[in-house]
Amino acid sequence: MDLDLAQLRALSATVAEGTFEAAARALNVTPSAISQRIKALEQSVGRVLLQRSKPVRVTESGEAILRLARNIDLLAADARLALGAGPGDGEPGGESRAVGGGITRPAPVSIPLAVNADSLATWILPALATLPDSMTFDIQRDDQDHTTALLRSGSVMAAVTAIRSPIQGCTSTPLGAMRYRMMCTPAFADTWFADGVTVAALAHAPVVVFDRKDDLQDAYLRRRAHRTLHPPKHYIPASDDFVSAVRHGLGWAMLPDLQSAAAEGRGELVELDPESAADVHLYWQQWQLRSASLDLVAEAVRVAAARELR
Repeated sequence: MDLDLAQLRALSATVAEGTFEAAARALNVTPSAISQRIKALEQSVGRVLLQRSKPVRVTESGEAILRLARNIDLLAADARLALGAGPGDGEPGGESRAVGGGITRPAPVSIPLAVNADSLATWILPALATLPDSMTFDIQRDDQDHTTALLRSGSVMAAVTAIRSPIQGCTSTPLGAMRYRMMCTPAFADTWFADGVTVAALAHAPVVVFDRKDDLQDAYLRRRAHRTLHPPKHYIPASDDFVSAVRHGLGWAMLPDLQSAAAEGRGELVELDPESAADVHLYWQQWQLRSASLDLVAEAVRVAAARELR
């Protein structure tokens, strides 16, 4: 199997951008060139690597090749940054960019990451902001129980996840825990839980849920009632808006202390059940790849987690 670097780059860009046309713009070539390179790569490995949907989807066979392509991309970017701008930097393919005064510098290293919504809304962006501007981040948001699927597919190089066991080809590092508690407004508590947090009240009080993957509220209900309850649910799939929905009295929810502490201190939110506290332990899983750029990201994430998480 003789793999061509231009073909691997075409595969990586197509998956990242979602279409052949967008990949062509990213690499400064024609869509026909992208299509020809992908076909040639598939002929070389003897497998279909992409489903031609919109956006494209990588096949199971394509996952291994995509991981290889992104490994090469990252290592090449590390080498360019180590060497600085030099001969060949201005060639098509996004390997350099012009800055003030006509100076040319290597293009940023792009690091694809998967992060859960609550970490994205609270502690991880300040961590990434400490990194040099020679890096950019392609962040995909997913539930902490599902971000490892993006690692398996090769879509991302690292992920914040609730899964401790490292998936194949990755390492796993504990980050700490985010504590969640059952919170609502004082008026909501007076209306729905005037007689306390009873199973009967929990069966009817509206709940705010992030999305269909969010099991925190249902897990609390099962733990509290010893059976499945079906209260009315609001689905609010954006972390800040999720907290805002609770603050506006739409329902109760399990909120992370990192987001609810200030509102609780102002009396805008109250804890309904002192026994509701649940710690979601988070881990940093990343590819087993010796990359200076990826190591810098991992260290920034670990430092921020040590400061912000339990």
